[in-house]
Amino acid sequence: MQAVTILTVPGLGSSGPAHWQTHWEQNYGCRRVEQRDWQHPVCTDWVAALDAAVSAAPGPVVLVAHSLACATVAHWAATTTRPLAGALLVGPADVDRREQLPEVRGFARMPLARLPFASIVVASENDEYVTLDRAQEFAAAWGSRLVNVGALGHLNSASELGLWPVGWALVQELALGAATEAS
Repeated sequence: MQAVTILTVPGLGSSGPAHWQTHWEQNYGCRRVEQRDWQHPVCTDWVAALDAAVSAAPGPVVLVAHSLACATVAHWAATTTRPLAGALLVGPADVDRREQLPEVRGFARMPLARLPFASIVVASENDEYVTLDRAQEFAAAWGSRLVNVGALGHLNSASELGLWPVGWALVQELALGAATEAS
């Protein structure tokens, strides 16, 4: 059975030392998709970096995207033919909202085509960057299962999730599905 590669895909500003993605990289061996410019994102550049990382990764790949990276994954999925085992899409920033940060507007319109891989959208009831209703719309359009984790904010460092075992269990679910399909 081939090992599953788990790639973390941070959003705007990357994920700092207290972010659950960083904890997963340090504790579980996940690999980070690096962007050239974390503060001034360009959609085509971020999609290209994601594509290169998926292409270079061994075995089946599960993506773990947060915030703006969810839009990156949706744009990538609309343009690639590369296989992907699955994606955990956490706190997807609503890039179509007028009041959204100017840095993310280049990622609008959010692609709403069905994703060609297994996916789970994780949403919080009080996320300042996406309403729960909008996260439900994304999940429905993408063919993703929606997991409502309650009132945890943007599911970032400020949420103080640490190793975030609930999220890690969802990643393991996607990885197990990928490993089962590969065998």
